[in-house]
Amino acid sequence: AQINSDINAPEITFQSEVIDFGNITQGSEAIRTFSFKNTGKTPLTIASIKGACGCTTFPESWPKNPIAPGSSANFKVKYDTSIRIGMFDKKITVTSNASNSIVEVKIKGSVIPAGTPATSGN
Repeated sequence: AQINSDINAPEITFQSEVIDFGNITQGSEAIRTFSFKNTGKTPLTIASIKGACGCTTFPESWPKNPIAPGSSANFKVKYDTSIRIGMFDKKITVTSNASNSIVEVKIKGSVIPAGTPATSGN
């Protein structure tokens, strides 16, 4: 990973680096939001956000405009619940101009068969 050694560089800080979907029913829509803040001194620009596999998609574009120091932004992640039943734990790579230029966040949870009572995660 590249490290931007500029002391005035932006810095990306996630509210939570792991989102637990809990138990989600197969075939249901599973979308959660990652929130982050620019805790550095100059504007933060997101270069890319990539899921580890095709089961993890981003239903809306991530913020394209620079995020000012002290400002927050977010992006949505969708997990395809129709692919398979069972536990999932997927990495998402966020690349930006921050001093921590490559950050990995995760989604996890469990897809349960339709017709099973669901419990909500947080």
